[in-house]
Amino acid sequence: MNIQELQSRVAIRERGARHLLAEKGSGRWSSEDQAIFDALMDDAERAQALIEAHRAAGGVSATRWAEQRSGLEIYIRTSAPGRSPQDERRVQAAMSTTTPAQGGYAVGTLVAQDLVSLVKGYGWMRQVARQVTTTTGSDMGFPTSDGTAEQGEILGQNAAATSADMVFGSAAMNVHKFGSKAFFLPLELMQDSAVDIVAEVAQRAVDRIGRIQNVKFTIGSGTGEPTGLATAATVGKIGTTGQTATIVYDDLVDLADSVDEGHLGMPSKQAGLQRPTPGWMMGQAMRKVVRKLKDTDGRPIWTPAAGAELPQLLDYPVYMNNDMPAPGASAKSLAFGNLGAYAVRDVAELVLLRLEDSGLLLKGQIGFMAWMRSGGNLLDAGAVKLYQHSAT
Repeated sequence: MNIQELQSRVAIRERGARHLLAEKGSGRWSSEDQAIFDALMDDAERAQALIEAHRAAGGVSATRWAEQRSGLEIYIRTSAPGRSPQDERRVQAAMSTTTPAQGGYAVGTLVAQDLVSLVKGYGWMRQVARQVTTTTGSDMGFPTSDGTAEQGEILGQNAAATSADMVFGSAAMNVHKFGSKAFFLPLELMQDSAVDIVAEVAQRAVDRIGRIQNVKFTIGSGTGEPTGLATAATVGKIGTTGQTATIVYDDLVDLADSVDEGHLGMPSKQAGLQRPTPGWMMGQAMRKVVRKLKDTDGRPIWTPAAGAELPQLLDYPVYMNNDMPAPGASAKSLAFGNLGAYAVRDVAELVLLRLEDSGLLLKGQIGFMAWMRSGGNLLDAGAVKLYQHSAT
């Protein structure tokens, strides 16, 4: 069923429900009337959920998305011995076995994409970063090149063009396995059909994975973990002696102007080109410092902008990320530039394990654990600069 048919179905069911309300008026409803009304509204809500699923999956079959989610729900709610042959086929159709001895399955691609999108809610790194998805987790390097200093030329009539080779580097974009740690749900919750158990399990998993990923995409060392933004970017301004926990207005100006304007402008809208995401990134502790700064007329430089969703600092938006270092001696607490030059790579597979050993069952619980492989790095070191506090 396509999206137009689903929308028609919603409209028909809602029209039927409104007609029933108008027909009954202020009269007393019978149990049969209530059952008819509930059935109409339930069906309209199911159709609307399929419409939203269709949109979330980027236009792929809403029915296919729902089938994958249905198979995932069966897998979460019931152990293998308790599944009917039909249920087992639905599980197999929705997911691919990866570690069957441990009961682990790779979540279907459509549902996995939906879960990965939830991870974006845990800090600004994923929301501003360039997104890259690969089908395998093989080590790889992404080409880097800074062309802001390159220029064309003026040619005379019949004159030959000169050449200027592009200089490329490479940034490692290896992926690392992020785990949710094991978490446990009571059997009563598993058996309650009114509970959206897929959402319950997914929320627990993405809560944990999303938080640790944002930490590593921000300050990861690059050794056994992603290279964080604050690790990869170079310093554009160092505070003068005594500024171990402070910053002054001139430092902000100097930091902003340490980034070439070419990194902040609008690129061509050709397919495949990444739109710059210029702005500031800092944590709440640094925000407390910056918000107290005034211009020469005593006015706060931190201002809301008309029609802007984010606060503005020197005409650029501010992205809050509490995993950025707090102000302190030699701390790099503030980043500025094209934050979209940071790239996040995901492998198109999210593994979910169901744990049901005897120790858990004696407690009336079922355990779950999720794995997701991701990596990150700054692809253009000149695109983002850092403010570093004085060491003393």
